[in-house]
Amino acid sequence: MAKRERKGDNQKLKLLYLAQIFMQETDDTHALTMAEIISALSARGVNADRKTLYLDLEELRHFGIDIIADKDGRNYTYHIGSRMFELPELKLLVDSVQSAKFITDKKSGELIHKLESLVSRYEGSQLQRQVMISGRIKTMNESIYYNVDMIHTAIGAGCRIRFKYYRWNVRKEMELRRDGAWYEVSPWALLWDDENYYLVAYDAAAGSIRHYRVDKMLQISVLPDKREGQQAFRQFNAAHYSKSHFGMFGGEETRVTLEASNELAGVLIDRFGKDILLIPTDDSHFRTVVSVAVSRQFLGWIMALGDDIRITAPADVVERMRQEILRLSRQYAAD
Repeated sequence: MAKRERKGDNQKLKLLYLAQIFMQETDDTHALTMAEIISALSARGVNADRKTLYLDLEELRHFGIDIIADKDGRNYTYHIGSRMFELPELKLLVDSVQSAKFITDKKSGELIHKLESLVSRYEGSQLQRQVMISGRIKTMNESIYYNVDMIHTAIGAGCRIRFKYYRWNVRKEMELRRDGAWYEVSPWALLWDDENYYLVAYDAAAGSIRHYRVDKMLQISVLPDKREGQQAFRQFNAAHYSKSHFGMFGGEETRVTLEASNELAGVLIDRFGKDILLIPTDDSHFRTVVSVAVSRQFLGWIMALGDDIRITAPADVVERMRQEILRLSRQYAAD
């Protein structure tokens, strides 16, 4: 007659604790013997013997947990094989969390700690890595995560939202725009650009598409009113919108012709995508036409590329560049 397993205080949790032990204590380079598994269960108030544990391991395998048995001399050791996330994948996620400007330092630490739970404690220590980011400034708005959730709720429900919008003043104080008046818009998309989260929405009062930094939005609430702007967003393309708005600064979208040296082909492709047409004008130069929101940020980007690029059309944008150059010349003229 088989010896019956003694009952422990947490016997009903046996399979759950067994799965936890494997998830936390094993990986491809760390395995447990049967004696070590029995000891780990005992520490959790669960009694087990080898015979029943073999059956339990089969149950976990049947459930989908990849438990691998390897022969080590005369004995066997056991460890978790594949997981939902592999360690290199989690390292990428950790790097993204640490480098994301819109995630606060506090929340970065909390998210990384949660990611650690997806691997063994040995591999989890490898996720505590500091990404080298020069001068990175993290957001100070802890409510951004709830803002994003609220916006997603409104988009899913097809409703408008209202919020207050702020900026920093010279005293390093939050200063509400519009003297604290409410903004009321119809949310349609969330866009991550230039290391910040933006809400892209339809402003019925202005009759146009606008965008707002999510970390600068306060007191967001979902309104019962149905959102507007369906026609305006029918042809909306998030990638095009992001590429055409330099630093997400607004401006009238215009088809602008650029002439540049061949060395800048990669710079323009990185900015506008591989679909732009590069037309050779001679052996060392090409011409292209791009859609951009013409702003000082766009003009400054062109200036930063030096004498290897210039705007050639339309005439009003060329004139705007001339005026910007004159403005800068006056601003920095010797006294």
